Amino acid sequence: MKPNPLIYVALSIILILGVTTAKVTGIIPSSQMKAVNDRKNRVHLIHKNIEQHFFKPQTGLYLETTTRSENFNKHSWLWPLCALIQAANEMEALEPKKDYMSVVVKAIDQYYSDAAPAPAYQDYVTAERLSSRFFDDNQWIAIAYLDAYQRNKKPLYLEKAKMIYDHMVLAGLDDAAGGGLYWKEGEKDTKNTCSNGPGILVALQLYKVTKEAKYLEMAKSLYTWTNQHLQTPEGIYWDAIKIPSLEIDKRLFTYNTGTMLESNVLFYQILGDKKYLDEAQRIAKAGRSHFFKDGKIGGNYWFNAVMLRGYAALYKIDHNKDWINFFATEADRVWTTERDKNNLVGAKKLKELIDQAGMLEINARLIQLNF
Repeated sequence: MKPNPLIYVALSIILILGVTTAKVTGIIPSSQMKAVNDRKNRVHLIHKNIEQHFFKPQTGLYLETTTRSENFNKHSWLWPLCALIQAANEMEALEPKKDYMSVVVKAIDQYYSDAAPAPAYQDYVTAERLSSRFFDDNQWIAIAYLDAYQRNKKPLYLEKAKMIYDHMVLAGLDDAAGGGLYWKEGEKDTKNTCSNGPGILVALQLYKVTKEAKYLEMAKSLYTWTNQHLQTPEGIYWDAIKIPSLEIDKRLFTYNTGTMLESNVLFYQILGDKKYLDEAQRIAKAGRSHFFKDGKIGGNYWFNAVMLRGYAALYKIDHNKDWINFFATEADRVWTTERDKNNLVGAKKLKELIDQAGMLEINARLIQLNF
């Protein structure tokens, strides 16, 4: 007896309607909801630990690690705060009625330097000593501030992002190697993906909120230069080009793939040119293939958090869960195997602020994506 083809038609319609309903109503499978709830618990534990083990209320500043004898400085370098301010933004995105950013903003303000040619943040607390200014440190802050501005429209965030942009252009840009931004102010020996990738993102975000053409033109210029000099044939990115030899530093870091992936997504959103979406998907595929091996990403948590930003931006466009699943796997692996009895994360015995901030951001972003 042959099966009635109408049965197959009916079952197909039911399946389609079920999937469509789930998409429309936002229904999340129970197993996925459990994962999201578990992450919410993680996020609050990590944030609590940062306040308890790293924050010093008497100064409003943070420690680099949990072991004072191992700290090079009395307080943290700026770099971990670049991670923490973005994590705080993601916390506010999850809980809009709460203020997680202000305390970190006040700490970052203590790194402000008004040195010529333009004000910016130096890499250590200004009251304790004069120190270096890195373009990427400043750019990470600007990215977080612009993300916050797009949520809450607080003028302060936009003003500070514009200040950082002006500093990077005035102090970081020249024609050596055909253009591009240096990594560290005053040291003209390398131009790095880690200063040009986030430089593109700052410029594109400023263009999105101001519509001033100069920002889009700068983003296009940095994008073209970075792809010409620092992109591998597979699609991911080398670390730097040395000046004046033009020798390529071929180390590969996850955050460089992340910023350039996200840049392509933003270009696609702004310009509507599918070539940017195609390139974003090519980079994403190459990045996952290279960095996710034997069920893990490994390496620096915060570098991986920056890479997730790019994959999350792409996922919101093409809804390919493969871009996010391997980050969820990595977040679970770290929480299971690289966490101590106090719920401090890190592969080493010494627990660092930047690691807590990196995993805080990763888990908060995964919650936003319902993973």
